[in-house]
Parts: sequence; structure tokens; C-alpha cells
Amino acid sequence: MREGIHPDYYQATVTCNCGNTFVTGSTKKAIHVEVCSKCHSFYTGQQKTARADGRIDKFNRKYGVK
Repeated sequence: MREGIHPDYYQATVTCNCGNTFVTGSTKKAIHVEVCSKCHSFYTGQQKTARADGRIDKFNRKYGVK
């Protein structure tokens, strides 16, 4: 890399609202995030999936599909 044209690169500490912290590389020394992989509903398995069973039955009744 050429001298003087790139920003400084740090080992940044990332802190989440849930209290989880981890270290990564960044041009900032500290990063604060609202959601991380430890508390995001998709990664924790608490994500609610939409059920389409009722809509499928309604469609079948409406159009006479058996």
C-alpha cells in the first residue's frame, strides 16, 4: 500500500446492545451496534415464520381445486 493515502487500520472492539463484544478490523477504534449474531432472532432460532396454510385452503375452496 502507498504511504499517506490510506486511513489508519485498527483492531476495533465491537459492542452490541445485548452486551456481546468481539474484535474485528476497522478504520474506527470502537464500534457500537444494536443487533449482533448472538441476539438477532434469525440466528438464535426465535424467528417467527409466517404460516400460509389458511391462505392455501382459502384459495383451494375459492377456485374449486381439490
